[in-house]
Formats: sequence, structure tokens, C-alpha cells
Amino acid sequence: MPRTILMLATFGLEIVEVGGTLALHAQAGDAVHAAVVLSRPESRPQVKEAASMLGVQSTQFLDFAYGEVQPDVPSKLKLVRLFRELRPDILITQDPEHSYHDLDPDRRLAMLLYLEAVALAGRDWRIAEAGGHPPHHISDIYYMSPETPNCVVEIAATFELKQRALDCLGTQLAFTAQVMKLRLGEATLRTIVPRYDALREDDLELGRALHHSMDLALAMSHGVLSHTGAAMAEAFRHQGPFKLSHLL
Repeated sequence: MPRTILMLATFGLEIVEVGGTLALHAQAGDAVHAAVVLSRPESRPQVKEAASMLGVQSTQFLDFAYGEVQPDVPSKLKLVRLFRELRPDILITQDPEHSYHDLDPDRRLAMLLYLEAVALAGRDWRIAEAGGHPPHHISDIYYMSPETPNCVVEIAATFELKQRALDCLGTQLAFTAQVMKLRLGEATLRTIVPRYDALREDDLELGRALHHSMDLALAMSHGVLSHTGAAMAEAFRHQGPFKLSHLL
């Protein structure tokens, strides 16, 4: 039976970070949607292109302001309306444990906002103000890039597509290169990117090479280099224990 998946991204890059999983669901006939809380206008066409390449049917930009995310009533209404309109069976979003010690303050407050909005969406709360849609309970929540994963998705079949989608995010790629130059230094970057000297003056191409190397390493660390039984994988933490009809 087809399911509806919603990827609730704090930043647009997160759509591609779980792009292997989203593409698998889209290819299987599930309805896959994305919403981005924080995004700069110049990056939005790139995010939409990347998401579309992965099979995401719709990408919404929720127009929250950087440094001003709050779990207040207007913000909750915006997310509750989104959840009740799309009625996802599965929600993918950032990991609470990771967000709490992230140095970006928006992540911490955004996590509180997301979880409170999930709870309110399933209750008889401000029906008219949230668009008149009936309550909707999201049955499964998966946290992406978790500190303590409890499941992985095999993405070897969609990894190449994920890399092509990443290439759409030129603004993010260049930003990553600029940050890594300051954070890591040239000696380390030469180890990560063997062609560093040829790319050092081109932030876009250096960022592309960095992300491709990091994504491959991450997929293999959760796959063939782990005990998961996967070859290349994206890791998640399911909210709460899995309910099984029998042992798998």
C-alpha cells in the first residue's frame, strides 16, 4: 500500500542527505514531499531541482527567519497545517540528540517546535486556524543522521542519484568549501581530496569533491564498514520501539 513521506528539513541540504532513502520510496510508488524551514532565496531553485531529481513530488519553503525560530503559536500553526494537509504516514526530520548540542541555535528551538507541532496535529487543536483540516496522527517518525541509530536503509541502488542531486546545490557546495578551508587547513584537505591543489581556488568544485568524499565515507561507515549487513546505507533512529507482528 503506497505511503506518504514528509521530509521536514531545517536546511535544504538535509533533503539530499537522506536522498537515497527518499528516492527509494519515490521509486516504490510512495508520495514523497519535503518542507524546508530555513532557506535563502538564492538557494531555493537549487533545492527544488535536487528534490525533484530524487522523486520528491512537492517542496515547500516555510519562510522562517534565521536566528528567530521559536516554538510559539504562529509557528506551530504553520507546521500543524502542513501535517494535516499532507497527512504523512512517515515523518523524517533532524535528530533531537544531535540538535541539542549543535552550535546553531535554530536547530535546538526547531526541534521543540517540530515535536510539539506533531503532537498538536493529532489533537483537536485550532482546527479552523490551521486550515480547517481534521487532526492527523503521524504514526512513524525517523530521525536522520542520529547520534544513536537503530536502523539503516540500504541505498547502494540510489547512491549515484543522490550524488547527482547533491551537485544541484551549488550555493551549499561553495559554502562547505569555504568553511572547511578555515576549519581543517590545507594538509588535511589534501588527504580528503587528492586533487585539492587543482581545486583550491574553485569553491564550487572543491565543495563538490568534499561532499562526494564525505557522503561515500558516511554511506560505507553505516554499510560495509559496519555490522548492519548493508553495503551503503543511510542511518536513522525510529521514534520509540518497533511494533512487530512476529520476529523478523
